[in-house]
Amino acid sequence: MTSLSPAQRRQSTFDRVADLPLVIESYGLEGLKRPWSPEFVRQTTVVRLSGDGHTGVGEDVSYAPADHEAFQAMGPVLPLAGRHTIGSFSERLDELELFPVAPKREDARTHRRWAFESAALDLALRQSGLSLAEALDRRCEPVSFVVSMRLPEPPSAEPVLRRLELYPELWFKLDVSESWTPSLIERLAATRAIAIVDFKAYYEGLTLTGASDPAQYRLVAEGLPDAWLEDPAFTPELRPVLEEHVARITWDAPFGSVEDLAALPVRSSNVNVKPSRFGTLRALLEAYDHLAAKGIRGYGGGQFELGPGRGQIQYLASLFHPDAPNDVAPLGFHEVRAGLPGSPLAPAPSSTGFRWSY
Repeated sequence: MTSLSPAQRRQSTFDRVADLPLVIESYGLEGLKRPWSPEFVRQTTVVRLSGDGHTGVGEDVSYAPADHEAFQAMGPVLPLAGRHTIGSFSERLDELELFPVAPKREDARTHRRWAFESAALDLALRQSGLSLAEALDRRCEPVSFVVSMRLPEPPSAEPVLRRLELYPELWFKLDVSESWTPSLIERLAATRAIAIVDFKAYYEGLTLTGASDPAQYRLVAEGLPDAWLEDPAFTPELRPVLEEHVARITWDAPFGSVEDLAALPVRSSNVNVKPSRFGTLRALLEAYDHLAAKGIRGYGGGQFELGPGRGQIQYLASLFHPDAPNDVAPLGFHEVRAGLPGSPLAPAPSSTGFRWSY
């Protein structure tokens, strides 16, 4: 890579890509769909920006199927064509309404914005003949990952145990539920493979309710003493339990900007960085800079991406927090089969652009 001057090294991370030239001639949308369970069919939309003989891709990971159906039915009608920079294109998006009808969930606005911004970054890099790593002057490192899942009802450790038979070094992030029993927690603890337990206290409008009983919180926290405790509810009833384990608390859903850090119930040394929660590339890269300056560790988070978005979060994890318990496992781990790449993932960036081969 080209060596940088001291002045260049003092730039913010966003400054390194803000002035990349970007030519857009047209764009297209592709709907993706995949059933994860009888209750959950995942839909996403791939955004493809094209110009100057290249195409850049991003993925809208909004959760409501109706939002994707309306987006795809709208078609490529937004006035995006022209010559931009990464910075000026983002300003252009500020002026546009990306939803033909109001979204079912307000967080869909940042998810869709990220689809356009990540596609623009991919396209601008490819047009300039640069990889993201080169543009940011960072090295890709092997990516440690966890497999994220919700255990079946009635609760059973079998999904964890079956995967460990094939991949003994695998780590897990598990959604907590009220139905977890002492015997289940004991069996999970015996694996020594549970890196994070997610209480999901901050998701509204989704059927992802976690535990809320103080006794259950204590059972999980004490029974899995090495696991991080993600997104616990800080109610008056739960606070006494959580204060005993405050060093292990991490945040996910409440974190989508630098300003959000000040509003968290307790300061954490670890936060889950989901790019689509930030919406803009500027906000995401400013958050990475802020975390580095404050000594707060980031780890990557997935949102059931079906297309290029999965590789892009693996790419960011490789550049910014490769050795963390990143929730960016290859999608094949949601099934039980051999032949998948183990953790850590070997670096797999494309020669140009914002793409990763897994």
